[in-house]
Amino acid sequence: MIRACDLKRGGFVELNGVPHQLDSLQVTNPSARGAATLYHFRFRNLVTKQKLDQTVKGDDLYKEANFEVRPTQFLYEDHGVYTFMDQESYEQFELPKADVEALLPYLLPDMEDLKALVSEGKVLAVEPPQKVTLEVTQCDPVMKGASATGRGKPATCETGLTVTVPEYITIGERIVVDTATGEFVSRA
Repeated sequence: MIRACDLKRGGFVELNGVPHQLDSLQVTNPSARGAATLYHFRFRNLVTKQKLDQTVKGDDLYKEANFEVRPTQFLYEDHGVYTFMDQESYEQFELPKADVEALLPYLLPDMEDLKALVSEGKVLAVEPPQKVTLEVTQCDPVMKGASATGRGKPATCETGLTVTVPEYITIGERIVVDTATGEFVSRA
């Protein structure tokens, strides 16, 4: 069991016997003394892809989802169908674009370190690694006198993801991006 206050975005719980992933959360702090902090969750059913909104107190308990995590490699995309390979059994499986939509900004051909979540022999979702390295394909030129602590500028990566980067980053550089937040971490 896991407490509501310990859940993180991207975490997995079991609701009504079905695994769900936490897509978003918002915390509401009380304005009165003695009032409880409320957690507003939006879960996504991993089987039907439906959204489920819940508002709970921090001490409410959730059952952790029971599934197997398999190391996976992305192979290729063909007409909106994404093909992956289980790196232990070397079996291939396909997922439609709708099932991997959140993964696309971080997905590169032949990418390894992915995790397939499998329940009862069925792949429910594919998760990216915590951090990915992407090449900057478009950004504003370097400004003279730019510093590491200066303002940021938008940069487009090879997957189409737009990230705010420090002013000293140039086209062609490789950067590390956090997949949980979609934010710049460092140069690669």
